[in-house]
Amino acid sequence: MKKISLLGATGSIGWQTFDVLLAHPNAFQLVAFSAGKNIEKSREIIQKLQPELVSMQTEEAAKTLQEEFPHVSFTYGEKGLVEVATHPDSTVLVNAVLGSVGLESTLAAIRMGKTIAIANKETLVTAGHLVMSEAQKYNAPILPVDSEHSAVFQSMNGENKKRIERIILTASGGSFRDKTRDELVGVTVKDALNHPNWSMGAKITIDSATMMNKGLEVIEAHVLFNMPYDNIDVLLHRESIIHSMVEYEDTSVIAQLGTPDMRVPIQYALSYPDRLPLSNGQRLNLAQIGQLHFKEVDFDRFRALKLAYDAGRMGGTILTAMNAANEAAVELFLQEKITFLEIEECIERIMNSHNNIALPDLETILHVDSETRKTVASMVK
Repeated sequence: MKKISLLGATGSIGWQTFDVLLAHPNAFQLVAFSAGKNIEKSREIIQKLQPELVSMQTEEAAKTLQEEFPHVSFTYGEKGLVEVATHPDSTVLVNAVLGSVGLESTLAAIRMGKTIAIANKETLVTAGHLVMSEAQKYNAPILPVDSEHSAVFQSMNGENKKRIERIILTASGGSFRDKTRDELVGVTVKDALNHPNWSMGAKITIDSATMMNKGLEVIEAHVLFNMPYDNIDVLLHRESIIHSMVEYEDTSVIAQLGTPDMRVPIQYALSYPDRLPLSNGQRLNLAQIGQLHFKEVDFDRFRALKLAYDAGRMGGTILTAMNAANEAAVELFLQEKITFLEIEECIERIMNSHNNIALPDLETILHVDSETRKTVASMVK
């Protein structure tokens, strides 16, 4: 029985993690979770999985649920995230929160030697050097939950890592993959949220449309697998059946395939090194699919991906600045305060004016994150 702490339980990844935990009550026990303001979903998780500790975003939400569930301990805010992540009974932390908010709590869990199942891109993008060095120091395994990095991880199992030639991350291309840059002028939030393959939260779906999502994944792959950026490629693959590939020195390519279902990499990270049946999982039928399509990435068309490669190669605080600028700009787009193409413009303006600091500490990262968001907000008239 693995005991689980879950950050971001009511978000897209968190809710699918909840589904996995429900399906395997003899394998996993949820001891603590954090949520935002969604009381209804939080109530359902408490009723069905009976955790010991729950953290809500606000004190008001925590008090509301405390009245309903007096036997459960409640907390809230940033300190609540750390309390959930470091719960003494949990052995695995699933980090499924959005944005850089999960950084401090993840580092706290690592220092307790917990296994980290990480679905939060921003933690590795902004502070990958801190996370991986601390993980090595405290012998805390880092297991990827992203479908692409899970695919890479699985394709490396049993192999000599020194023989890897390159990592190939596949990308669906997002909701605007068939549009030219000129055709992106005037696209709406509703259009952008209509992803062709995956069911994800709003922020990640917009990131997929700009391809910043893939850019963050390139940086993640560099951090997780210690792979130079020149050896990490992105390949457009519209069906999202091949989730990623690893090419070896002998020209062999090992790939992980499956139907697009985020519960697969979530469950694999939780059950590793074992595998468990997937409840209501759709099996892959290649004969039925018939054809798979691939296309080279055009960096002029997907400028956000190029910006991410540039930031990754530079390293340092520009990674935090780029990520914070993207988060802030995506939020402004979702609020219909800027256009879709202005997301990239905001990021580029921030990167061009940034004074980079190599190997920043946590305090510096958090400061750059905060200041960048203020700067992006000030760009909107």
